[in-house]
Amino acid sequence: MPLQAHYAKTLPKPRFRYTPCIQAGPYYQLAGMIALDAQSGQLESGGVAAETDKIMRNMLGALPEYGLTLDQLVIARIFTTRFDQFAEINRVWEGYFPEGATPPARTAMGVVALPLNATVEIEFCFYREA
Repeated sequence: MPLQAHYAKTLPKPRFRYTPCIQAGPYYQLAGMIALDAQSGQLESGGVAAETDKIMRNMLGALPEYGLTLDQLVIARIFTTRFDQFAEINRVWEGYFPEGATPPARTAMGVVALPLNATVEIEFCFYREA
């Protein structure tokens, strides 16, 4: 099964050499996203909640270009340098998965540092049947 690269015009251009989304069969792995504004390339200010919300909005904006929907999200991995503020990250996260919806599996990890001094980074994996 050949890998296929996908790019979304709605996302900030990668600053380093990587592919934002790789498709391997029915799986779509999105590279870790930090809260960058697509127009300015600047990191969202306002702390972990603002960064989490920007990441989620960026991801949702790219999904139509990848041919995906939020209900195809299998797992998300959250990295944060501010694990002491994880409740704020979780509050924003839960707003995207209201009561009654089936949220994806999720892993959360505290880390020492993230690219461009971000406090939150999230990577996503989707599954779309052919």
